[in-house]
Amino acid sequence: MSQLTITGNVHFQKGKKGRKRLAEGNDREKPKGRLPRVTKLMALAIRFDQLIREGHVNDYAELARLGQVTRARMTQIMNLLNLAPDIQEAILFLPRVEQGGDPVTERELRDVVGVESWVEQQRIWD
Repeated sequence: MSQLTITGNVHFQKGKKGRKRLAEGNDREKPKGRLPRVTKLMALAIRFDQLIREGHVNDYAELARLGQVTRARMTQIMNLLNLAPDIQEAILFLPRVEQGGDPVTERELRDVVGVESWVEQQRIWD
């Protein structure tokens, strides 16, 4: 009888009824906490803008119908695209929230979104 040795990364995953099962690869821990809501809204606004530019969707009204939200709410979400690029990036990379409320809300950003100057937006953001 010959001996066979296999090397590689394995880890145990939780299976049904608390059983453990062997899995290939590295064990990936789920990130703790949740993404702030404004981060998700910023990502949605970027994706929705892409859908409109590519012609998959005609306008904000159609997006609102598909998303089952009011046109006013869709406009509030899409207005996040009026933020300076560095603010948009900061929103997309906000740290996960492990407990308590979000550090920034979309409602708090409405005043910043209304300012045309990116320099002034940055001053308000800071």
